[in-house]
Amino acid sequence: MIGWIGLGVVVLLLVYVVAAYNGLVGLKVRAENSWADIDVQLKRRYELIPNLVETVKGYAGHETGTLETVVQARNRALSAQGPAAKAEAESALSRSLQSLFALGEAYPQLRAVEAFTRLQGSLSDIEEAIQNARRYYNAVVRDLNTKIQQVPSNIVAGMFHFTPREFFEITSSAERQAPKVSFSAPS
Repeated sequence: MIGWIGLGVVVLLLVYVVAAYNGLVGLKVRAENSWADIDVQLKRRYELIPNLVETVKGYAGHETGTLETVVQARNRALSAQGPAAKAEAESALSRSLQSLFALGEAYPQLRAVEAFTRLQGSLSDIEEAIQNARRYYNAVVRDLNTKIQQVPSNIVAGMFHFTPREFFEITSSAERQAPKVSFSAPS
């Protein structure tokens, strides 16, 4: 009788370990897959940037500082490894692209160019896709990291060397701050 109870406990424990392991593996695979989705969207973004820079160069070529900053930021983003480094590089790239699009405001003839507006629209669509992919990735990473830390699945995670993953989030505190709005008249 005691032997059957002991065997039952061992079987239940084994079933739990297998279920916990499979749950962790499933979350790990989803995290890898969702990171690959982000990577695809980022590559689409990187492919658009040279066309955008060339278009601006044709109408505002003397703005070489801005154009060089965009190209350098793109190159740093391309070579960044891991979610934290990638997020920091992407933040810098986004800031440099904002200054590039500000040139469109300074040069009305540039805004009238169909290629510029088309590239700007494509980039906007890609930015939205990146944002959606980032949200999904971070949700999966949150679930994985929670499961790795919760008792008793943390025991299984430790036995099989599951480690928490990094979130893909904005690292610049300047980008997290709300813009300052002032209704006072300039002096």
